Amino acid sequence: MSDQAKTPVLLDVRGLICPLPVLKAKKAMKSLAPGDRLRLEATDPLAALDVPHFCREDGHALLEQRTEDQVRIFVIEKGPK
Repeated sequence: MSDQAKTPVLLDVRGLICPLPVLKAKKAMKSLAPGDRLRLEATDPLAALDVPHFCREDGHALLEQRTEDQVRIFVIEKGPK
């Protein structure tokens, strides 16, 4: 497990609408090693559905999902793929 697993990489996609938040998350995950984490911050309401689906489909673990001041925050751990 790399040092990035302790501190998630931040990906700010606030203001972008579907499907861009997930497409950018997918691209960012490619540069991470298995076990590394990504913190995704989005304002698109559909991200609440799209991000968990993306994690299931690509084999990543959705460790956290919450909303703060209309910003949806997701912490995703890269799976073994």
